[in-house]
Order: sequence, then structure tokens, then C-alpha cells
Amino acid sequence: MILKYYGHACFKLESAAGSVVFDPYVSGYVPGFSLSPLDADLVISSHEHSDHYAPDSVKLSGKEHSFRVEQIETFHDEEGGVLRGKNIVSVVNAEGLRIAHLGDLGHELSDTQLEKLGNPDVLMIPIGGFYTIDAVAAKNIVDACSPRLVVPMHYREGERGLQNIAEAESFLKLFPESEVRRLSESRLELTDEALQGICLFALP
Repeated sequence: MILKYYGHACFKLESAAGSVVFDPYVSGYVPGFSLSPLDADLVISSHEHSDHYAPDSVKLSGKEHSFRVEQIETFHDEEGGVLRGKNIVSVVNAEGLRIAHLGDLGHELSDTQLEKLGNPDVLMIPIGGFYTIDAVAAKNIVDACSPRLVVPMHYREGERGLQNIAEAESFLKLFPESEVRRLSESRLELTDEALQGICLFALP
């Protein structure tokens, strides 16, 4: 199983059960990122804002996938969606692994939501604040659901990314340096050995 990062909150999961793209963005909408056309069996968007919703950028194969998708309704802000609306957390179950993408989650999860999320093998979590949860809230969720592998997303790196959100270091510094891996590429094979700690993908 391969997880590929395309910047901001966009990932592609390739597995024997099929392929899925999470949260493709309108190319050029996020400063410093341009999304080339992708192909997959399924595309999932957490909500319909342009930095997470560009279904036309993904060519669907027409093939049937065999993974199971669970979705949890959450909000894009701390006021029950009043400010920015709803957000969908998606969990893909494939090859015996549980892969969760939290989208633009804007609040800490309730006990009920945490129970539905379970203990994912991979947790893709926003960390930048302002539009989403910040580093501290993200750390609290990580502590609550104990994923094997944490993949930060929705952060800024210099001039790349939304300029009013935080850089990744605000989140990474909350963990022992020994738990943090900084990849030199924007893809990772999800082997048992790879499923541990905090993994910062290289920007594409």
C-alpha cells in the first residue's frame, strides 16, 4: 500500500483494494502548489471549499474498489459549523489497515466521534490552525486515538501554503525528536516498519 502527498491536504492512497484521492484542490488556489491531473477509483472531499474540492482534477477509472469507507460528520469550526460549515472525516479500511483523513477539522473530537474513529493505523491530521485545529488540539487528538502513524497536513512551509496558518514545526516540537521522521520524498510505502511515529512528507 502506497500513500502519496500532493500538498496541502491532498493525498492518494493506492492499495490492492483500489485507489482513492483525498481532498484534491483547485490548482493554483493554494500558494506554491499546482495539482496535476490525477487518476483513481474514488475521490473523497471533506467539504466543498476550493482548497479541498476539485473533483474534476481526478479522472475516475470506472473500476469497482473493494475497500470500505466510513465517514464521521464533524465541523469546520468550533461553533458547530456556524462559521465555515460541516467537515467530513473519512476512514478507508483496506488490506487490514485503517486509514483516516480528518479534512479541515475545526474542533477537538467528542467522545462519540473518537469512538467512531477508533485507533487508526494512519492518521492524516490538519495542524496549521486558523481554518482548522491548531498544533495543540491536533496533539490532543493524536493522544486520544493513538494512531500508529501520524501524517501532518494543512500547514505552511515558507511561502508555500496558506499564509495565515502555522508551519509544521509548531506541531512537531510537541513530540520527542526521536518520534519524528522527515521524508526526502512525497510518498511512503505503508509497511509495518513505516507505521510508527510522526511522518512529515516532503512537499511535492
